[in-house]
Amino acid sequence: MSTRPEAGDSGNGAAPAHGRGEDGERLLRPLPEAVRSRVIDYGSDVLGGMRAAELPAPLRRVAKFEPRRRARLAGPQIAAQLETDPEFRSLVAERVEQVWPELAEGLRSGVVPPAADPVAVGACAYLLRPPGWADIVEGVHRELDREAGAKEADEAAEALEEVNRRLAQAREEHRVETDRLRAQLKEHKAEISELRQKVHTERRRAREAAARAEQAALQADERAAEATGRVGALESENRRLKSRLSAAEAQVENARRAVRAGRNADEARLRVLLDVLVDASHGLRRELALPAAVDSPADLVAAEADERRRVSLGGLPDDDPGLLEHLLTVPRVHLLVDGYNVTKTGYGTLPLADQRTRLLSSLEGLASRTKAEITCVFDGADVDAPPAVAQTRRVRLLFSAPGETADELIVRLVRAEPPGRPIAVVTSDREIVGAVRRAGARAISSPIFLRRLESHG
Repeated sequence: MSTRPEAGDSGNGAAPAHGRGEDGERLLRPLPEAVRSRVIDYGSDVLGGMRAAELPAPLRRVAKFEPRRRARLAGPQIAAQLETDPEFRSLVAERVEQVWPELAEGLRSGVVPPAADPVAVGACAYLLRPPGWADIVEGVHRELDREAGAKEADEAAEALEEVNRRLAQAREEHRVETDRLRAQLKEHKAEISELRQKVHTERRRAREAAARAEQAALQADERAAEATGRVGALESENRRLKSRLSAAEAQVENARRAVRAGRNADEARLRVLLDVLVDASHGLRRELALPAAVDSPADLVAAEADERRRVSLGGLPDDDPGLLEHLLTVPRVHLLVDGYNVTKTGYGTLPLADQRTRLLSSLEGLASRTKAEITCVFDGADVDAPPAVAQTRRVRLLFSAPGETADELIVRLVRAEPPGRPIAVVTSDREIVGAVRRAGARAISSPIFLRRLESHG
């Protein structure tokens, strides 16, 4: 038999364990958790609309909170106030009656709507306290317990069904795995049998090989003994031949001495005769005033061929990074630079005057390091007079004349060089590259030339 709690007792640590109405009715056990939460939500909503003077003292500090926050932070205090403060409970009951008028009327008349939400029925009964409200709450408690039990039973049935399904699946997987292992076992047995047969065959072959090895060892011993005898005979023959060779070498040395003695006499006579002929030829050259050396016809033909061909600047391709370094080591190389093609490739955003100044400064440093002849050509055809640029000591600076482009000036400079002079042209203009190649010069792309200037700047 349960004991009667004192007013304000909040069983379960939050909601009151038993409620006593004005008619003496009371709860036999604490409110269901769902009903308790609904009652607290109703009380929290009502708190927000109450005047400050009407607010219960324990709830004034949370009255300005948002409803959900009030319900979360002050749930136990709201539940206790609803149990102990009839006036506050009556305000909440009025609000519930406005929300659920049909449900409130039915509860007061003793008729519970069959389709009503059990949680709403329990909350309304607890707040309105109609006759028999404790029995209504107890009925809601039993209904919720029944629903919870049914839900747990359904979940248990679903879990059991899932377990059965997994068990069936595990049995099927076990059967498949068993069949697979049996097949593997059968294969392994067949493999073991085959390996045993192979081992037997290999053992037999090993015995045969051992017998052959033993026989080969006997034959090797016999051949070694025979070879030892032959070596002894050969050593004896070698010693005999060495003695004969020493005798022959002595005879040859004696013959050489005799020949050398005769040759020395002949050579002395020849030297005297040559000295006489040389002196006579020198006198004849002085008498006839002949030059000191005379070229042969073949030398003249070779010189003419050299004049007709340009000096080779190596077999490196034009895009090889080491081409420029190779060209700068060629003696007497002449480096022609297409000025604006190089500057617009490397720093085209600068004004033209700054582009020319920067390029000429880099070329001056390159000329001082390599001692190469460098000519820089800029296009001056669109201006009346070439722009004023300070001439450098080591770099020749040229502007194309009106009516002539820088490309034409570069090609004219290449053709003006003698056939034997090595020439390299720095440009990425395809027309200039084709023209100077036909004239016998090598072409270097502007990006490769700029990388060389930057790495040694």
